[in-house]
Amino acid sequence: MALDFSGQNLRGRNFKGRQDLAGANFSYADIRGANFTNANLTGANFSYAKAGLQRRWAIGAVLVTALLVLSALSKSVIVALLIASLVVISVAMVASRYNWAVALTANLVLTITGSIAFVLALIISAIVTGSISIFDVVFAGAVPVVLAFLGFIYLAIVGSRGAIISTARAIVEAGIVPFFIAIADECLKTAITNTGGTSFGKANLTNANFTAATLKNTNFGYANVTNACWFQAKKLDRARVSATYLEKPQIRKLVITGQGQNKNFHRQNLRGVNLQKANLADASFIGADLSEANLQDADLSIAKLKQTQLDGTDLTGATLTGAFIEDWGITNTTKLHGVRCEYVFMRLPTKKDPDPLRKPDNKQEVFADGDFADFIQPIFDTLDLYHNQGVDPRAVAIAFKNLAENHPEAELEIVAMEKRGDDKILLRAKTAAGSDKSQLSAEYFDDYNQLKALSQSQQLLLVEKDKRIISLENMVDTALKQPKFYTQGDTNMSDISGINIEGSSNVSGIAGNNSIANLGTISGNVSIALNQLPDATDADKPGIKELLSQLQDAIIQSTYLSEEDKAEALEQVNSLAEAGKNPQESTKQKTAKTAITMLKGIFTGLPAVASLVEATNKLLPAISKLFGLG
Repeated sequence: MALDFSGQNLRGRNFKGRQDLAGANFSYADIRGANFTNANLTGANFSYAKAGLQRRWAIGAVLVTALLVLSALSKSVIVALLIASLVVISVAMVASRYNWAVALTANLVLTITGSIAFVLALIISAIVTGSISIFDVVFAGAVPVVLAFLGFIYLAIVGSRGAIISTARAIVEAGIVPFFIAIADECLKTAITNTGGTSFGKANLTNANFTAATLKNTNFGYANVTNACWFQAKKLDRARVSATYLEKPQIRKLVITGQGQNKNFHRQNLRGVNLQKANLADASFIGADLSEANLQDADLSIAKLKQTQLDGTDLTGATLTGAFIEDWGITNTTKLHGVRCEYVFMRLPTKKDPDPLRKPDNKQEVFADGDFADFIQPIFDTLDLYHNQGVDPRAVAIAFKNLAENHPEAELEIVAMEKRGDDKILLRAKTAAGSDKSQLSAEYFDDYNQLKALSQSQQLLLVEKDKRIISLENMVDTALKQPKFYTQGDTNMSDISGINIEGSSNVSGIAGNNSIANLGTISGNVSIALNQLPDATDADKPGIKELLSQLQDAIIQSTYLSEEDKAEALEQVNSLAEAGKNPQESTKQKTAKTAITMLKGIFTGLPAVASLVEATNKLLPAISKLFGLG
């Protein structure tokens, strides 16, 4: 049973690391100064609670703040130079009115005073924050030398009061005052965090409720705030919110007010936000990440959701009438139950076409209750096997049969075949959740390429009189001869190691205007995979992450590739990104080799003037080299 602390005085209480607080009730409680660091507060209720700093800590916090300002200055070369400049200005002003002896004495006094302040700040920082670095020690020791040296130089050069005043004015105009204010503000939050404010640092606050809570002087740094409710929370702008989506003022305001109508959230990271019942009508989320967000009963009418990532997003009861869903990234974990939607548009509007690709097509028709979810639900968890140039139907049939037999846990089902131009074909197979599609693809094409190299007579020896392989071979051959071919009806071949070849003409993802792949989802997956790769250590030598990012952009921006070819090319970039996590492993190198080969095949035939051709001629060799492939 969940613990109940509602209405209690919990000031200064220590709940650090406790794992028995899931679902606990802290509503209307006084939690000022309480420590919830690393605690499990999943689903806890803090509505109308009062968090922050206990009164007895207020004076101490101010004093510590002043010292921490000095500490912060001691850790910044820029600020150190600023202080040096201020010292030099003071000395020069003295020198201009009196004499060198007085000036040098003033310089010495200020240098010694500044050095003592730096050392004291260093000690206080170590006591308060619990850490100190070698850099701090060396820097603190170097400060007096730097200050003294700059003072002598300045005195030798500047001889007029006008030059001194001009220098001071330039420093002020450069924004030094706001800079100091920003440092003081951050130091104040740091001081409060370590001297008595309420702390949720690194706590699990998933689905926690902070409705109307007072949160001034509270630390949420590095906490898991997925789906936490901040509706009408007070003074959240005075809380420490490092490494959370609350760092951005626009998002913080959105989760507090629930008002995002007509707002622009292009490419914002909104992963895990709670916008239940929010007014998001006519808002733009183009390229934004709303994965795992709570959008229950939210109003998204006329919202722009182009390439919006919605993996694991809860849209239960949301209103989507008139939304623009071009290439949006829904997945099999997106919840669409009870969505209210009369019609949607599959493209963004233009002046020439304000109602692009409306669904339903008949403008007099609307979706009935529950119809939209059935209409939009795409095929998920598929293995896309793209064959280009000289497709061998028999090798395809044998290789796929072998793959199904070797990986029964993948539960492979062929759900679609599509001809892609002359002598190219996409074979799409549904897989069990969690299957390693990169490994399956690499294994399939290793086998396929070996089989393709065999003579017809050698292949026949493998096939013998296996009607199952012959049947699949015939289907591939038929697909190659049709303008566009999908397996249809109930052509059941369950005797091929559990493979069921079945599907319908509607097997392609309808969300991308009947394109075989949902371009938004794929592009989003590529971006996620790339973000997991390390950055290049040398800015002049791009690594796998940087090269693949350039390749991704070139593919998306190409005007010569069809939507289907873009989707297939991005799938291969995604395979390269996954392989890039361990580029020296032999299996990953095989995956990379296959992906690069397929990319070359996709780009074959593009005009030499195409920017994509120019880009890939530079990028693919560099990528191959990083995988040790040449």
